[in-house]
Amino acid sequence: MRFIRSWMETPLTTGAVVPSGKRLARALARRVDPNAPGPVIELGPGTGVVTAALVEHGIEPNRMVLVEFNPAFCTLLRSRYPKAAVVQGDAYRLNGLIGGLMCQPAAAIVSALPLLNKPVKFRLRLLGEALRLLAPGAPFVQVTYGMAPPIPANSHAHGQAYDRIWLNVPPAKVWVYRKP
Repeated sequence: MRFIRSWMETPLTTGAVVPSGKRLARALARRVDPNAPGPVIELGPGTGVVTAALVEHGIEPNRMVLVEFNPAFCTLLRSRYPKAAVVQGDAYRLNGLIGGLMCQPAAAIVSALPLLNKPVKFRLRLLGEALRLLAPGAPFVQVTYGMAPPIPANSHAHGQAYDRIWLNVPPAKVWVYRKP
C-alpha cells in the first residue's frame, strides 16, 4: 500500500503503480556479477524488491549503495538493510550525491528510475554520470516499461535489450548499457 500511495501522490517520481515483481527483480540481478569488486549502486530501490534479489544473487548488503528519493522508502530500506548505505536524494544528480562515498569504481549500477518520464538530456546526463562511476566493462542495468529504449542510441554507451518480463505489472524490459 505504501508504494501505491506514493505513486498516487507523485506519479512522475515513482516509476510504477506497484513494486517490481520477483521475476523482474531476478532478471535485473542476473545482470550483475557478484564476484566483481566494488560497490553495487541501486537507483530507485523503492521498497527493496530488487535489493532483495541482488542479495539473493550474492551481493553482500554492505557493498550496496541505495539511492532513493522518497524519505519513507529510505526509512524502510534502512530497517531492512542496515548494512547498506542508504542515500536520500535525487539520482539525477548522482555524482554530487554519492561521488564522495566511492572508494573504488562500482561493480554495477541497477536502476528502476522512471527514465521515460524525463527529457532525453536528463537521461543522457544520468548515464554519463553513471558510466564515470562504473569500473571498465561494468553494467548499467535499467528497467523500462515502455516500448522504446530508455536511453536513445548515443556514442557514450552501447545499450542492449535483454529480458522482457511479460508477467510483471506493467510488463517490463531489462536494458544493459556499457562504455563502448
